Amino acid sequence: MKVNSNTTVERKSDREVVVTRTINAPARHVFEAWTNPDLFRRWWVPKSYGLNLVGCEMDVRVGGEYRLSFLHEGGTMEFFGTYLEVNPYSRLVWTNDEGDAGQTVTIVTFEEEDGKTLLVVHDLYPTKESVDNGQTGAMPEVLDQLDELLASLG
Repeated sequence: MKVNSNTTVERKSDREVVVTRTINAPARHVFEAWTNPDLFRRWWVPKSYGLNLVGCEMDVRVGGEYRLSFLHEGGTMEFFGTYLEVNPYSRLVWTNDEGDAGQTVTIVTFEEEDGKTLLVVHDLYPTKESVDNGQTGAMPEVLDQLDELLASLG
């Protein structure tokens, strides 16, 4: 288990990683930041990575798709998938379809208490190797950026 700032990253099995963080905002605001492309692009990319998010398309509905495009090493790198479940203010489930190793499924839950939101991000990877190559190490930084964004919006 790794704890960084207010974020806990825990490997639950060979194929599962769970990230937990309490966000200082109501669940509806946190959910909006995960589902509104204009907000999402302002916090999702870790600043320390030096990547530019040049495309952010999100059709947040069951069966809808997303596509994130980054400038990377003189080309474009893309991440994409399909939303499997959308329950406003409480739960999002989507696939990450960009890898040759198979599909990752991400479940994000939003649980509000006293105006703050317990955010749990659960990734189920297709293989142990895909967990080892995953980017969950960036989650503490991006969740710090999410907290900062939501604070700046009031």
